Amino acid sequence: QVQLVESGGGLVQPGGSLRLSCAASGSIFSINAMRWYRQAPGKQRELVATISSGGSTTYADSVKGRFTISRAVAQNTVSLQMNSLKPEDSAVYYCNADIRGSDSYTRAYWGQGTQVTVSS
Repeated sequence: QVQLVESGGGLVQPGGSLRLSCAASGSIFSINAMRWYRQAPGKQRELVATISSGGSTTYADSVKGRFTISRAVAQNTVSLQMNSLKPEDSAVYYCNADIRGSDSYTRAYWGQGTQVTVSS
């Protein structure tokens, strides 16, 4: 069984920074793209950032210029550096990836989520 575990969430003041990390573990054959989503109460889950196996990145317009996604392929980890945080960034952030296991099947996996609260 593959598991994704997020870490790094917490309370931060507006204008501050926070770094989220997600580590995949288990019987992993390969991972293609890894993504960060977020969901605030009463709102749809939003795709925040994506990084491909080749390192190309995409971002939601709302976070461009402030957030940076990166990946350590050998460690099966993905990170999200969040700068200039705003109260509207407050949400539960989820790590997501399609992972091929040792049985050759590709499945979608989600982390448990980590709460980010931006408030003074």
